[in-house]
Amino acid sequence: MKIAANTVVSMHYQVKNNENEVLDSSEGKNPLVFIHGLGFLIPGLEKELLEKTAGDTFSCTIEPVNAYGERHEGLVQRLPIEVFDNIEEIHEGMQLRADTDQGEQSIFITKIEDEFVTVDGNHPLAGIELTFDVEVVEVREATPEELAHGHVHSPGGCGHQH
Repeated sequence: MKIAANTVVSMHYQVKNNENEVLDSSEGKNPLVFIHGLGFLIPGLEKELLEKTAGDTFSCTIEPVNAYGERHEGLVQRLPIEVFDNIEEIHEGMQLRADTDQGEQSIFITKIEDEFVTVDGNHPLAGIELTFDVEVVEVREATPEELAHGHVHSPGGCGHQH
């Protein structure tokens, strides 16, 4: 069976940045399992997976626009530290949810100095070209229940009720 919209894909992967550093991998873990076409993966990788079948292996490089987007310096702000007074402890690398003019958004604390905190609303992988090595393990049709719930169920169901 070929990968298409609404198929359940099981795959092993490794992803590297343009400095050839491994950012993430399923090595030594269970394969990643998802319903294709529901936006679980970055758009460029979903497109590369189309028409592949179980047993296929491939490498692909995804440009930022089809991965986590381009980096926007306008999403970096230097804020007075008092803005964070209601948070017990803050540290560099911490992810927070913030209310913005565009709704709730994830931000990362990138720098803490005396009276100021620098936050970044870009995804940490924004602006980075990503290279994937992929092995397709299994492809099957999603069940009607999986499609209704929008996620893959393990044997015996998903453990929640709708």
